Amino acid sequence: MRARVPRRARDTQGYDDVKDERGRAGRVLRAALARADAACDALYGWRYNPLYQSGTIAVSALVVLLVTGLYLLVFYRISDPWGSVARVSAQPLAGRWIRSMHRYASDAALVAVAVHALRMFLQRRTWGARALAWLSGALLVFLFFLCGWTGFVMVWDGHALALAAEGARLLDALPLFSEPVSRAFVGEREMPRAFFFLNLFAHIALPIAVGLALWIHVSRVARPTLLPPRPLLGGFVALLFAVALVMPVTAAPQANPLVLGQPLDLDWFYSFWLPASRQAPVALVWGAFLAATGLLVVVPWLTRPAPERRPPPSVVMERFCTGCEQCYEDCPYGAISMVPRTDGRGGWVARVDPALCVSCGICAGSCAPMGVGPAGRTGRDQLAAVRAFIDRERPRGEDVVLVGCDRSALALAAHDAPVFTVPCAGSMHSSVVEFLVRAGAGGVLVVACPPRDCWNREGATWLEQRLFEGREAELKERVDRRRIALVWAGAAEGTVVADGLATLRRRIEALGDRAEAEAPAAIEIDLQCDPPLVSAGEREDR
Repeated sequence: MRARVPRRARDTQGYDDVKDERGRAGRVLRAALARADAACDALYGWRYNPLYQSGTIAVSALVVLLVTGLYLLVFYRISDPWGSVARVSAQPLAGRWIRSMHRYASDAALVAVAVHALRMFLQRRTWGARALAWLSGALLVFLFFLCGWTGFVMVWDGHALALAAEGARLLDALPLFSEPVSRAFVGEREMPRAFFFLNLFAHIALPIAVGLALWIHVSRVARPTLLPPRPLLGGFVALLFAVALVMPVTAAPQANPLVLGQPLDLDWFYSFWLPASRQAPVALVWGAFLAATGLLVVVPWLTRPAPERRPPPSVVMERFCTGCEQCYEDCPYGAISMVPRTDGRGGWVARVDPALCVSCGICAGSCAPMGVGPAGRTGRDQLAAVRAFIDRERPRGEDVVLVGCDRSALALAAHDAPVFTVPCAGSMHSSVVEFLVRAGAGGVLVVACPPRDCWNREGATWLEQRLFEGREAELKERVDRRRIALVWAGAAEGTVVADGLATLRRRIEALGDRAEAEAPAAIEIDLQCDPPLVSAGEREDR
């Protein structure tokens, strides 16, 4: 059998932003992330890989915080903040572990958010139509810190006093108050109840702001997934419970402004900055905060590709559109709507909003008539590319062709098979697979990113359903499914591809018969689809 390696520059169909990498550091970090993903896949499987689902784990932590926080609120007293928290911690059955779960869930939420943000940054899912999600995510990080800050102050131990005093020092630098706020923390008089009431009010109100920011965060995605699969969710809650039982949070001494050098039980997730901030000038602290905020805000512009490498949005060729609505249903970002036709044919036609389109190309794989997709990446463009691929490679009856996402393991590993890649497996039209089989390939191994880590959210899911479950635009029944296999493999999981390739070759060898090749020029692809009985526009009118 002939040995080949991927010819990515020649066999990649359409836009490939994997090549658009600015700097060695980005490549190194992406490779490290891919290896971490592969390790977690080996431990948990891609369905329950926590790295893939860091965003939903953060939301799960928020739910735990809400439930445990409601319990703690029942016993909290602004007249005796430290004493009420100490009494809750002393409850033998529930209070101690509920408070501990609340504390550890807050840390877990911040860690999950950091992992989620790092993934989005390294995968460059931060610019264009995704910029709103990134900016609202930055706002969520800020709200998380404020919520944690006020929560720690509620305990009113030495750590709480240090946080409150430092916050007052920073606020005094702003022209907001007629008298310095920090005077309240020098011990001249007892801390007023109004302070604890305002702090409690802020701690309760901030989660409402978090909920609104979270709604904005997912407002530009269709079918947002907010919680992880039940086994992972249950495991996460069980882990928090176990840690709370084994390492319960204990009560520190009560805050006393008149005592210097009180021990600080720092939380290294929320108050890691406190020791340095207390020693630095106020202007420097504010400058560092504004610089960090500004850096987060400009990320969408820093990560945006150069104009010549920026992928174009999808467009609809109305003469081919039958109004079937499949692209409308499949778009992961809600960028496609159905509008009345204006060409005199009646009915409805798909329309792409360029401001919402991320150029994922999933609509190209959804359209049986091949009438929608980014320029150069529609189903028709893919067929033209695969025809050229067949002419060049001329696969024989025993050859297996690798087809799939150029962000998967196909991007980094060499394989003993010809390779045809697309920017996202979900954008690949099923006719590509049909054409390869009918043109004489012994089999086709489709390689995609794990569904939980698809860079375009639902591409891998829709791909599987089109190939094996009859989702429009489905792989036709005339194609022998015994010659087709699908594997999920991240960029560092080349062994998964090798194992899948060996398995498919053994299956093809067991069939005993060679695939009959048709002349590429004689292969005709079915481009028909059925419009819905009730259109999306009519459903909205009702």
